[in-house]
Amino acid sequence: MTPLTGQDTPALDECVVDAVDVHAFEVPTDGPEGREQDGTLEWDATTLVLVRVHAGGRTGLGYTYGDVSVASFAHSVLGPVVKGRPVSSPPALWELMGARMRNAGRPGVGAMALSAVDVALWDLKARLLGLPLVHLLPAHHDRVPVYGSGGFTNYPLDRLTDQLAGWVRQGIGRVKLKTSRDPEADPRRLTAVRRAVGDGPEVFTDANGALGRKAALYWAHRFHDEWDVRWFEEPVASADLEGLRMLRERGPARLEITAGEYAFTAQDFANLTEGPAVDCLQADVTRCGGVTGVLEVAGLSAARHLDLSAHCAPAVSAHAFCAVRRLRHLEYFHDHVRVERLLFDGVPSPEGGALRPDTSRPGLGLEVRWADAEPYRVRGVRPPR
Repeated sequence: MTPLTGQDTPALDECVVDAVDVHAFEVPTDGPEGREQDGTLEWDATTLVLVRVHAGGRTGLGYTYGDVSVASFAHSVLGPVVKGRPVSSPPALWELMGARMRNAGRPGVGAMALSAVDVALWDLKARLLGLPLVHLLPAHHDRVPVYGSGGFTNYPLDRLTDQLAGWVRQGIGRVKLKTSRDPEADPRRLTAVRRAVGDGPEVFTDANGALGRKAALYWAHRFHDEWDVRWFEEPVASADLEGLRMLRERGPARLEITAGEYAFTAQDFANLTEGPAVDCLQADVTRCGGVTGVLEVAGLSAARHLDLSAHCAPAVSAHAFCAVRRLRHLEYFHDHVRVERLLFDGVPSPEGGALRPDTSRPGLGLEVRWADAEPYRVRGVRPPR
């Protein structure tokens, strides 16, 4: 690692953003007939929006997962805010971007664009200082426990069981499958999964908001009593705070109710902690405002005595969530693992059921594999060598 030193390179306080470029890549899924399903959605591709920020002869990268419109937002609304500004304080630029977004729309597309730019700014600062990102953050941990996640509702039983049992064989002691698209099919699926992984590993379920309150309560008891499920994610829509509270209060004591992956602002997370509506809070670094957003949510979770679980984007989350005092674990999501390994060098792999940031490389430790990414490009132009 080469820190920002020497007469030919400006000091960090003198570095300003020279340029911002934005790219998007659409990677087809590898599900049956090219499609994947959960309780409420079917899709055939995952789109990664990549933001690069340049200063002092270094380049920081950040990304999010969403529609290609996120790239347009990052380019037209946020890029002009950070260009020409000092890179020394990503939270200060985060605040400026938030103000600029007021009339453009912060939740949803805006929040995802903000997250990608914020991650790129933190990555850039770490690279300028010659530090791995985790060492730039107020880290409480040096690794993040993971759980294997996939188990889509359209997987045939053999693929479902092979995938989840495969994670267990890798030393990952928690696995999650999607449920509730066809609730009557779930008993057969859960029985097969429990038989495949054995009695020891924890089994998690995710309904993606597919159920009504009464149905969710019914299935919460069955999941727990018949298959020892310990985690029921978004049993009802995450906006149904009253429904989440009811399930948390009336469901089995050892079955945790959880939500938060679609929380975009600090108030979204505050709403989930009122009551509280969840047993464990979730946050997605690529949706909640990037690394700066995760730091805010981490403080809230600690103040409300709730653990925080990282939703997806493992290569970024491995760094960012080391700074979460009440860290629970990270969702090692099949789609994002595929995309990150395809598009980047330096992606970490689990060891002993956890992801450890690579401290031998600056920033996130990632480099874009442009040649491999090019066939999937849907926005932007490949940079010259």
